[in-house]
Amino acid sequence: MKEKIKGLGFLFFIAVLILLNYSCTEKTITFETEGESVASCEGCHTNYDYLKEVYSPDTIVVAGGCGGDAPHYEPYDRVYMGGDGYEDFKTSGHYSMGCVYCHNGTDKTSDKTVAHSGDFISHPSMYYDEKCGSCHPEIANDFSTSIHHGTGQKRKVAIRSGFDGPEDFDQLPEHQIEGYNANCATCHGTCGNCHIVRPLAAGGGLSNGHSFNKTPDMINVCVSCHSSRGGHAYLGVAVGTQPDVHLTENGYTCLDCHSGSELHGDGKSVEQRYAYTKLPECENCHSSIQAANNYHSTHYDDFNCQVCHSQDYNNCGQCHINFEESKSGAGAVIPAYLGFKIAKNPIPDIKTGFNFVLVRRTLAAPENWDAYQSGAYPNFDALPTYNFTTPHNILRWTERTQVSDGASCSSNCHVRDEGGVLVNKELYLFEDDLLDWEIGATSKITVDGELPASWKTGN
Repeated sequence: MKEKIKGLGFLFFIAVLILLNYSCTEKTITFETEGESVASCEGCHTNYDYLKEVYSPDTIVVAGGCGGDAPHYEPYDRVYMGGDGYEDFKTSGHYSMGCVYCHNGTDKTSDKTVAHSGDFISHPSMYYDEKCGSCHPEIANDFSTSIHHGTGQKRKVAIRSGFDGPEDFDQLPEHQIEGYNANCATCHGTCGNCHIVRPLAAGGGLSNGHSFNKTPDMINVCVSCHSSRGGHAYLGVAVGTQPDVHLTENGYTCLDCHSGSELHGDGKSVEQRYAYTKLPECENCHSSIQAANNYHSTHYDDFNCQVCHSQDYNNCGQCHINFEESKSGAGAVIPAYLGFKIAKNPIPDIKTGFNFVLVRRTLAAPENWDAYQSGAYPNFDALPTYNFTTPHNILRWTERTQVSDGASCSSNCHVRDEGGVLVNKELYLFEDDLLDWEIGATSKITVDGELPASWKTGN
């Protein structure tokens, strides 16, 4: 009996030593996934439970954009590689290159700090010329001039700031570049934002288990960035609008019309997206459109197609950059709104053949960057606050093309005086529609004095 007690005492002593030793050493997590230790890039990022143990909480809120606040994904959800997308990734050429080929850092370690040390890159396509260009040189070279890369937006910011164009963007004051990166760049990004991850405006993070999606998903990629001015119009989301006829009758996605140089760039710098030479045109599908009916033959050389065939469309608010009160004399910040305005063609050298076109209010305002540092644009009036626009909300029959029985085809669009009231005037952009700080920039594209005298607009 004494021998048995001694034996139990010895075992207890050994157990105590083991516990004391465990408590004095660093805890080791031994998660496993598919037979692979977490001591590797792939082992860590395919082990959901382990990612939840070691993730770093967000320190900033992901910025929203025109479509509202970005949806929230937990940090570990944004970097988890799993599901069908991960299985697809494992069969791709990108997988065989290994994680550190694109991301740098250190593989074969369970220490997160070591793995992400040195020259680690979380989003390699930020350096697309090196990381993507090594295998896709033509696309990478062309992308430097792509509108998706932000050259058009950077051009306007630079010009209003007193410079010549996008090539001068890096010379802007630091606070403006900070503001651009925190707001505009949530959509204007690089290769990965379309082909691997969700854009920041859609919440960020891997969109499909690190699968490289050659064809971006229309809803989760295209519409998440092109929300208020493209996707929502095309889908008929806004109250009182209908989906675009190209969706309801043809089932077209964005890529059925928009492809090639318009998306990736063509290596040639353009001042804005309408300057691309291979943009989709209505005539590409609707041949002989000029002679299709009397309305087309009458207005073909005057209006772009959207003047008659668009519905009301979203106009940008004064800005989604974070300030609560406008100092420009307009009072409260202008919210986004649905509207419809016809104006003189603001880019007649690019979109030739149109005298009058639809225009959309932009988010430009003198104090765009006040949230980052006080100081108005020194050259704000260099560009209009309304842009040429081609809304993606086309219908054959709209409020302008569908008139009452016996009424003239012009009854819903020509301005006329009825007992002292100018009917249809609200369709056109007049100078008295502009706020005081917009007049210097935009009065040159208003229709004042440009409409037929018989319309009796009083301007």
